[in-house]
Amino acid sequence: MAYDEELAARIRDLLREEGGVVEQRMFGGLAFLVGGHMAVAASGQGGLMVRVAPEDTDALLAEPHARPFEMRGRELQGWLRVDDAGVRTPEGLEPWVRRGVAFARSLPPKDG
Repeated sequence: MAYDEELAARIRDLLREEGGVVEQRMFGGLAFLVGGHMAVAASGQGGLMVRVAPEDTDALLAEPHARPFEMRGRELQGWLRVDDAGVRTPEGLEPWVRRGVAFARSLPPKDG
């Protein structure tokens, strides 16, 4: 499944005023990186991937439409998936994008 182009465009619009955002295809989707760190991605599996502070993962999983991000059958702290229904509206999408960007900006920039 290809990532949702319309979702990617909506993320791009939200990040228009942010400095240092780079788009990169990864994980079968389109990721938006800040300082070299993935903040959010229009997932190739549908919905949104979001990077958050690992210590916030469990609390954010209580949010509607949020679920753990799994890689090779293992849940990763600091990574979430938000189903399509949770990012369908601007009010649903924007807080997740802001969370991802805030966390990416909290990390030291990657060289390169």
